[in-house]
Amino acid sequence: MRETLLVGSRKSTLARAQAARVARRVASAWPELDVRSIWMDTEGDRRRDVPLPEIGGKGLFTAELEAALLAGEIDIAVHSLKDLPTDLPRGLGLLAVPEREDPRDVLVSPGGTNLARLKEGARVGTSSLRRRALLLNARPDCDVCDVRGNVGTRLAKLERGEFDALLLAAAGVHRLGAMSEAMYPLETPAWLPAPGQGALGLEGRVDDERVHGLLDAIEDRRARLETDCERALLAALGGGCQVPVGALARLEGDGLSLHAVVLSGDGRTAIRASTRGPSGDPIGLGGLVADELRERGAGDLLRDVGDAPAG
Repeated sequence: MRETLLVGSRKSTLARAQAARVARRVASAWPELDVRSIWMDTEGDRRRDVPLPEIGGKGLFTAELEAALLAGEIDIAVHSLKDLPTDLPRGLGLLAVPEREDPRDVLVSPGGTNLARLKEGARVGTSSLRRRALLLNARPDCDVCDVRGNVGTRLAKLERGEFDALLLAAAGVHRLGAMSEAMYPLETPAWLPAPGQGALGLEGRVDDERVHGLLDAIEDRRARLETDCERALLAALGGGCQVPVGALARLEGDGLSLHAVVLSGDGRTAIRASTRGPSGDPIGLGGLVADELRERGAGDLLRDVGDAPAG
């Protein structure tokens, strides 16, 4: 009887594509392994008519998958790492981070224009507080509107003229094979992505040595170091995946650089910090930059976002 690995994922088109990618890589590394996929709905999927900041709380796209892990119904859960909270349930851990894709955001518009050339008062769709704040910081004249749904749904709304442009994650568009000349990458470090963006996080039971061993084959050292650093920054700031924090770490030789920004919800204030340190201590580097941001007033900005009424 073949050994089985049960892979849990959300049901969205992008989530299925991501889980399939992981399943293929694991199956390639372990040809005798029977890799099976299990699809689940999360609260974030079920409540697509409500802006994410209004739903509030952590784990909007992960809680149901984590419950299935703890119940032994699946062996691993495949997440977009930017959606995975930094404080995981007792007994669960981030077992592997495969090779990371492009972490940047892209601006999508019919003409493929850049941010500076968007028309005055352009109507731009996004569901992310971070993207909203970054856009308003760079272009306060824009009309930023909430947009939910999968990538295909959002692009269809753009084609119908409901928006002048969209802000999306480059990695998600790449994984769906939907990149086009209409998509303009927003360059770092001026425009910073969400911590962990572009990477997948494979969550599992920390005491499951069998699964640990299977996933070691697809762990990527660079992706792990960079995202550990970014997530350490987020954890030290006390922020979840729905706060206006951007961060990008890069492994360069034997060193690790980290750029980070915390913004006010309206984008009027942006507090930035960056540093470089040894690659052997990504957690410490993230904490160091978080301390610097707090010294510059980032804590007050995050409290203001948390205390602001929904809507």
